Amino acid sequence: MESRYETVIPPFDEDGLLPPGDYEVSFEELMNSPLVCGPDDPSRFPNWDSPWRRRLVGNLEVLVQQLLRVGITEIFADGSFVEDKEHPNDIDGYFVCSLDDLKNGELARQLNLLDPFKVWIWDPASRRPYRGYPKKQLPMWHRYRVELYPHVPGLGFGSGIRDRYGHELEFPSAFRQSRRDGRPRGIIKIKHGGQS
Repeated sequence: MESRYETVIPPFDEDGLLPPGDYEVSFEELMNSPLVCGPDDPSRFPNWDSPWRRRLVGNLEVLVQQLLRVGITEIFADGSFVEDKEHPNDIDGYFVCSLDDLKNGELARQLNLLDPFKVWIWDPASRRPYRGYPKKQLPMWHRYRVELYPHVPGLGFGSGIRDRYGHELEFPSAFRQSRRDGRPRGIIKIKHGGQS
């Protein structure tokens, strides 16, 4: 079957995942992709929630624009959003930053100056429960239903996500596999500037 989309993002694979790879896209391209508009065969997904997915992408764009304003340009998004789940809970992702900016708190300070809700915090003590969810969520999730985590390459910081052998993965590896069964999946890289 020919795809109804003109995008760099391919349709979901037979396992319902974005095929493995890094897909660099603008927000316009993301909004017009199968990740938002739905799989090629709408009859298989009668409850595909495009409005909710558009809202998630809009929220992601707010946070990405804040990151870009402080000089962060390597930003990745995934989670159940890159799977054929009709109504994903959220968008997960990570961004690449320096250890100095993270360690001294300057990055979070600059980002919170830009965000009216001051959501740029990753302290586990800041997590709060949300009705019907087993795990507590960060302030960013409560406001935007997006969680973006800092990643400093080469330091071996774990993500809290484990592979099928029990080894803790760093964000680049952890976000390129499905949480439901560990299969490899693709990830979205936001184009520098977030524009087409």
